[in-house]
Amino acid sequence: MKLPWQKNSKSDDSSVFENKNSGQDGVEVEFSEFEENVPKGYTPPKGRPTPKRNEQEIAKGVRRDPRGMSSAQFAQNRKKLKQSMTKEEWKDYKKQEREERREQNRITQERMASGDERYLMPRDKGEVRAFVRDWVDSRRFINEWAMPAALVMLLIMFLGTVAPSFANISAMAAMVFIVVLLVEGVYLGRTSNKAVRRAFPGTTEAGVSLGFYAYSRATQPYKWRTPRPRVKR
Repeated sequence: MKLPWQKNSKSDDSSVFENKNSGQDGVEVEFSEFEENVPKGYTPPKGRPTPKRNEQEIAKGVRRDPRGMSSAQFAQNRKKLKQSMTKEEWKDYKKQEREERREQNRITQERMASGDERYLMPRDKGEVRAFVRDWVDSRRFINEWAMPAALVMLLIMFLGTVAPSFANISAMAAMVFIVVLLVEGVYLGRTSNKAVRRAFPGTTEAGVSLGFYAYSRATQPYKWRTPRPRVKR
């Protein structure tokens, strides 16, 4: 014989089990509804705040930091500092400041010449530009003599008043030399671009920009180039 409370307990257990199942079904239904309502391209939060645009521009140097001192404020603070020192102390302070600035410039130039990415100019950064520099440095070009030739032509212009016939012949030779430089510059730009496309098929560098960069590198004497050449000819 089943007692009333036994029957009720079973019914309660079954009802509790049903409620649990119904609760799980409800969670699954809500999760499926959430997936359906999520827009296309939705990305979960990355767990950190997005930096503000002003902060990024200040860090890159595009925008001036409003919390920094202006030139007038800097001059005023420097004037106060000078007034707080004696003449000899101010002289020693300026001497130490010049030495520190000179040392910092020396370190910057040395690291730039060695090819340190942190100290390179924006036009020299990147593995593509490094490849172009190595490509140019490993070859000889007539454009390396462009700067010495310009000095010679400048000297010939001054000598033209003394020997006009010699000046005319020199002027024609100079025009031929300039044409040769231009032809080689076009060839150099096209060839360097082809080499870059083979080495970096997915590069987005503009061809004209790379060609002009290679040409400007080639017009500098080998030992005067910055960053310093890493390869031998």
